[in-house]
Amino acid sequence: MNNERVYKLLFSSVYPLYIQKVEKKERTTAELDEVIFWLTGYNAEQLKAQIEKKVTFETFFEEAPKLNPNASKITGVICGYRVEEIEDPLMQKIRYLDKLIDELAKGKKMEKILRV
Repeated sequence: MNNERVYKLLFSSVYPLYIQKVEKKERTTAELDEVIFWLTGYNAEQLKAQIEKKVTFETFFEEAPKLNPNASKITGVICGYRVEEIEDPLMQKIRYLDKLIDELAKGKKMEKILRV
């Protein structure tokens, strides 16, 4: 896994792909945003600002208000890696987000995705 390359990706360039992925599966941008808010602590205004500033994934997670304490409950495989076993903290956060978006696109209920 080339971590540095992933860290330098612009969140604003990947966000539309997230939207595309969930909308293809008849989920909404509002649901996508809710997942992002839950994981990172951002609100709508803060998320919009991060997208407009064209921050990297590294900056996106560094500036996140507060990683959800239940994020450690996110388990499973994403991109061939078990998210709970990823040692690099930043890559683990990025893969947590990927896993949540996958679950959303697969039609899981929000309560399950948000580990309620």
